[in-house]
Amino acid sequence: MAQRLFYGWIIVGTGIVVTCIGVGAMLALSIFLQPISEATGWSRTGVSTAALLNWLAMGVGSFVWGALSDRFGTRTVVLCGGGLLGLGLVTASQATTLGQFQLLFGVLVGLASGSFFTPLTATTTRWFTRNRSLAVALVSAGLGLGSTIVGPLARWLITSYDWRTAMFVIGDLAWLVIIPAALLVREPAAPPPGAARAAAGTDAAELTVAQALRTPQFAALAFTYFACCAAHSGPIFHMVTHALDHGVTAMAATTVLSVAGLASLVGKVMCGLIADRIGAKRMLLTGLALQALAVSLYVFTDSLARFYALAVLFGFAYGGVMPLYAILVREYFGARIMGTTFGAVAFVSTLGMAIGPWAGGWLYDTLGSYFWLYMGSSGIGLGAVAIALTFRPPRPHPAAMPSPSLAT
Repeated sequence: MAQRLFYGWIIVGTGIVVTCIGVGAMLALSIFLQPISEATGWSRTGVSTAALLNWLAMGVGSFVWGALSDRFGTRTVVLCGGGLLGLGLVTASQATTLGQFQLLFGVLVGLASGSFFTPLTATTTRWFTRNRSLAVALVSAGLGLGSTIVGPLARWLITSYDWRTAMFVIGDLAWLVIIPAALLVREPAAPPPGAARAAAGTDAAELTVAQALRTPQFAALAFTYFACCAAHSGPIFHMVTHALDHGVTAMAATTVLSVAGLASLVGKVMCGLIADRIGAKRMLLTGLALQALAVSLYVFTDSLARFYALAVLFGFAYGGVMPLYAILVREYFGARIMGTTFGAVAFVSTLGMAIGPWAGGWLYDTLGSYFWLYMGSSGIGLGAVAIALTFRPPRPHPAAMPSPSLAT
């Protein structure tokens, strides 16, 4: 008799699809940056401010949606987020002023995007005992696929029609894909009575959310995640416009972002596999150091071939580190409050994501180049390495699933 597919892998597949479209739609603003600026006369700083608001709203949303997923379930949260995302994109496509665009795309789309990665990651960790790092890495890979798939789609729609039509269509796509996919999400079955009693005894000794947020481990994780995201958010957001400024054609510049997205996907999977063997902390330190190096190399990059080569290195580095924070949160604080604690860590990280796009736009408008964006981002990346070195060994936690033999 054929063995039934472990449903945890269905959760992983759903997470990939939802994060691909859900977060990819928000990240596609980098593709819209120049077309919107040229069509409306809005400055790069003004349009980039929408990205800043994206990440601030996503940060608040990650914490709130994560807590709601612990209470009401991830399916409900993803359904609500999918509806809100489509609404934000469709209405932003009709904005007539910069303020309207910043509110609709910046706040609504950002808030909606926070409902996907954090709750789905928390749910994934509850489904797996073995291969947990790989499973989380695959869900996180949806973020890389978002840049690879939604970015070129946005570019093609903009070229064929205009930016407003492109954003409207992507909003409709979000409704058509995310809402049905959310119906596949469910929590793992409750453990058998014996395992439930054992888990209950252990849960009593676990930290509450308030206690977890006051620990040195939480502070170290949150500040590392913040510095990591502050280091790569600006270079990612301005990657296409930086290539355009060096004479690369619009579609070729978009494919540079796609290459980085594909490399980040490979980085997530490979680093997840390695982390299952050498530990998440060691892998994180290696990835953070590689990221800081890659960002600094952008000041020497001025041709399409070099942009492609650096996109591979940079994408692998920033992609590889992203799933590891969820693994460390799970190791430090356990499964019971995973949604809330990871949401809190993600909230701090999105402050870093918010700074980079805005700072890059401001530095370009003020100084006429991205040189200091890359220098500053590389320095912040080295700071992330320094903070990560302070991590203490996590407390051991029991497996979240009732029987390791059932989880692959």
